[in-house]
Amino acid sequence: MSTKDQRIAELTKKIPEVSPVEAKNLAESGGILLDIRESDEVAQGSPTNAIRMGRAYLELNIEQEIPDHSKPVLVLCQSGLRSLFVAESMLMLGYDNVSSVKGGFTQWKNEGLPFEQPPTLNADARERYARHILMPNVGEKGQLKLMAAKVLCIGAGGIGSPVAMYLAAAGVGTLGIVDHDVVDRSNLQRQILHREDTIGIPKVESAKQTLNGLNPTINVVAHQEHIDADNVEQILSQYDLVVDGSDNIPTRYLINDACVHLGIPNVHGAVFRFEGQVTVFWPGRKTEPGPCYRCLFPTPSNELVLSCSQAGVLGVLPGVIGLLQAVETVKVLLGIGKPLIGRMMYYDALDASVTELKMKRNPDCPVCSENATWTGYHGVNVACDLDK
Repeated sequence: MSTKDQRIAELTKKIPEVSPVEAKNLAESGGILLDIRESDEVAQGSPTNAIRMGRAYLELNIEQEIPDHSKPVLVLCQSGLRSLFVAESMLMLGYDNVSSVKGGFTQWKNEGLPFEQPPTLNADARERYARHILMPNVGEKGQLKLMAAKVLCIGAGGIGSPVAMYLAAAGVGTLGIVDHDVVDRSNLQRQILHREDTIGIPKVESAKQTLNGLNPTINVVAHQEHIDADNVEQILSQYDLVVDGSDNIPTRYLINDACVHLGIPNVHGAVFRFEGQVTVFWPGRKTEPGPCYRCLFPTPSNELVLSCSQAGVLGVLPGVIGLLQAVETVKVLLGIGKPLIGRMMYYDALDASVTELKMKRNPDCPVCSENATWTGYHGVNVACDLDK
């Protein structure tokens, strides 16, 4: 008997084996079916509702996917051999109840048990997003989430530029850009989506050229129009998350109210000369919901609030704020970390200081409180200019 055969014989005695039908029944009653085949194998089919993790780095990442060591785990490979080795490793990691599915997916399929063909990363995507795939909190599963996500950037200006570029690079599958303006030379000091040779063309078209040049695999949707009370829901309802990089008060109220009404998270950012702020407004979150913009400012102020075109802004500052918004967006899409919900990060570039401000929901908020009654977009029914 070869060394390999001896080893398999030892594992067969050590590791409990279950039939595919038994594995299906155990999974339906609270167990976890773990498909450890590689992506090219999984692309041909995988048991419905299985957790899918390739053999590489499995021991390093398994506790992120299966934190409860007491749950029954049914390990499945193609034929029932590799699963024996993985089951042994999981026992050594402290999992109490691990079995190997006898005959693997081949037997599962032959017995007519349910399976699906899940989305997988092709070779180009695995190369492009290799550094994401290595991270336990992202991995292939997280990258597929990003590729399925739909994010809308309000504005293709100073803040919207770094947001859009990094979300495109990260692989967010559908990236919407709404902006009615055209590129002018004064934009180039901070709006890095645009170039000298795109002066005079619509910002959304300039943005689309840049983003598709960076990542041709994503879908960039250009909304070349004013955003107002008449079209805001039609545009926002196409997306999972909104990144607000607007530069005026009416737009911020409009976006806030629409996001609350539609239940969409709103990653908010603003800049003024040398100062910037970032937060996530998401009162519709199922757990630990946060405030909305109107919780802080119930109604628009009558005081003049200067835009960047009126007050000026340090060219690199929107880059700092936009990058922070991009980070918060990825965290929300992946469901990881602690987003800036109920917290505002305030950045002073001159002092090189960061201050965190706590924010609470207003129980009497006219838009997001439990007793609020939706009355439409009164007070913001104007065409909203974006970042100049």
